[in-house]
Amino acid sequence: MIEINIIRTQPDQVKKALAKKQFKDIQLVDELLQVDEQRRKVQLSLEEIRGKENALAKEIGELFKSGKKDEADQKKAQAGGLKEESAKLNEQLTKLENDQKDILVKLPNLPHSSVPEGKTPEDNEVVKQVGEIPTLHEGALPHWDIAKKYDLFDLELGVKITGAGFPVYKGKGAKLQRALVSFFLDHAIEAGYDEVIPPYMVNKDSGFGTGQLPDKEGQMYHATEDDFYLIPTAEVPVTNIYRDEIIDEKDLPKKNTAYSPCFRREAGSYGKDVRGLNRLHQFEKVEIVQIVHPDKSYEVLEDMVKHVEVLLQKLELPYRILRLCGGDMGFASALTYDFEVYSTAQQRWLEVSSVSNFETFQTNRLKARFRDENKKVRLAHSLNGSALALPRIVASLLENHQTKDGIKIPAALVPYTKFDKIG
Repeated sequence: MIEINIIRTQPDQVKKALAKKQFKDIQLVDELLQVDEQRRKVQLSLEEIRGKENALAKEIGELFKSGKKDEADQKKAQAGGLKEESAKLNEQLTKLENDQKDILVKLPNLPHSSVPEGKTPEDNEVVKQVGEIPTLHEGALPHWDIAKKYDLFDLELGVKITGAGFPVYKGKGAKLQRALVSFFLDHAIEAGYDEVIPPYMVNKDSGFGTGQLPDKEGQMYHATEDDFYLIPTAEVPVTNIYRDEIIDEKDLPKKNTAYSPCFRREAGSYGKDVRGLNRLHQFEKVEIVQIVHPDKSYEVLEDMVKHVEVLLQKLELPYRILRLCGGDMGFASALTYDFEVYSTAQQRWLEVSSVSNFETFQTNRLKARFRDENKKVRLAHSLNGSALALPRIVASLLENHQTKDGIKIPAALVPYTKFDKIG
């Protein structure tokens, strides 16, 4: 949620930034300022009335002490009128505060100045490309056919048990999944992240805190009886650890990593993008999350990008890093880097990670704050990244490392798989 003071003091800059993010309802900024002005007027009137109430209450007390009961009774009648007026103003204030919040939650985060202009993924900026795209042998297969050949995962069995988008991993396919999770977690822990195992369902407050609600409500699986949501990413429960908390500045940054299954409805997905492991309703991911001092968040963002790079290099996968344009960014993000790995058999790039700085957008919703050296309470910055999401990593490993004799396992992963080859 954008800080209201930024909108009050820089309305034109806010409108320009929202337009860069291709936000269509720019008029909401003016509506918000009108509501905010009304709210402040009502609040000022309420404070004046309450001041009169307090002064009158003190006067009534003095009159009773002096034995002037009749005068005190007259003042009490006057106080009753003020109380009634105060109640009406309080009711108006509550409505205006709710109206203001209703508008604020519709506004996406403001993009960082380095975010490129653009509307679609084609406008994203390629920051870096690393690694040679391998030349595969004749007859090389896409990962869904490799899976059938070596019995690694079964999409049809998942349909039988649940539905499309819920694969069953088998044999060395299951072991590869488990190995990757351990590999990613170990590297995060070595980088100073504290591991947590969070709940895989969250309440509405948690979904609101990280920006999934109300923006992505239709993309989340909802357990209606208990009003819980299955998490789309471990970012949601992990970041919410710091909801309504005030952290001492000396204890920053807070660094956490978590493995979790992720659940996404992926409504509207279709075509080649959903083939095999390309797009699933349930998948596994290791997440890294940081709560940091505002002065250091962009330095931290670069460190998190480097962390993901190291993982991809150790997995011997060709990758590229994109700085997302305004129109392709997430609702809550101020700046996002996407990582894509090249799928040689499919001859296309597959997104495997997003690393984002949310600045104060999430922490303002969460009330995740820190106390600085001057004892002032301020909003922290929050960041998160996929390090990494498994399905497309598995797809790329199978496709890029296939040979005529089987699938070669990268050397860095062998201690985790306990085998160096599939096939």
